[in-house]
Amino acid sequence: MADIIVVDDETDVAFMIADYLQAKGYRIRMASGGAELRVAIAALKADLVVLDLNMPGENGFSLARWLREHHDTGILMLTGADSVFDKVAGLEVGADDYLAKPFSLVELEARIAAVLRRRRPKGSDNADALPAGQFAFGTYVFDARARNLIDADGVGIPLTPMELDLVAAFATRAGQVIGRDELLDLAPPRGDEPFDRSIDSRITRLRRRLEKNAVKPELIKTIRGAGYLYPKR
Repeated sequence: MADIIVVDDETDVAFMIADYLQAKGYRIRMASGGAELRVAIAALKADLVVLDLNMPGENGFSLARWLREHHDTGILMLTGADSVFDKVAGLEVGADDYLAKPFSLVELEARIAAVLRRRRPKGSDNADALPAGQFAFGTYVFDARARNLIDADGVGIPLTPMELDLVAAFATRAGQVIGRDELLDLAPPRGDEPFDRSIDSRITRLRRRLEKNAVKPELIKTIRGAGYLYPKR
């Protein structure tokens, strides 16, 4: 599980963020400003710091610059103003991403996951750094609780319920061959979705949505005579 420090002098905001992220499986510590942040990160390194920009005393720009000079941690900066100047300045001092208040907690989590993925060393096991209920699916992450698929930039991919069922089947069974009949059971049509008995047609449509090259798929491979496979990374 990733270790995150939430730095915000607004106690209600800090607790709201902390409660939400803890429920998603992250380890959370809180700091009200620079002094508490320095003590917390000296005691135990953090994978990411959620850093408010506008705080009394030492502001987020100064703290982000200090973090970059002394610690290898991700930085997601929060601000009460959606200012282009603040965003550029924050990125220039070392922030990995920027989010303006008020924000959606779902978007905050997606951006945190994206920063953690980008900072993960190449060749490391993608699943090791994901919180409970989330599964790697190539460069995407499938969130089983929220039932959504997120790309490497933290942006949700619009999929039909049936397509999400297929993604769930493959993402949660990485390295396992799944037969056509089982896939039909796992991903039945819902609502107005057409009842197509050909699972091959459904897989083709999903590949067009997600694969870089649907002709040479990397996410969903065909295993002749057996079914389909999402290779375990």
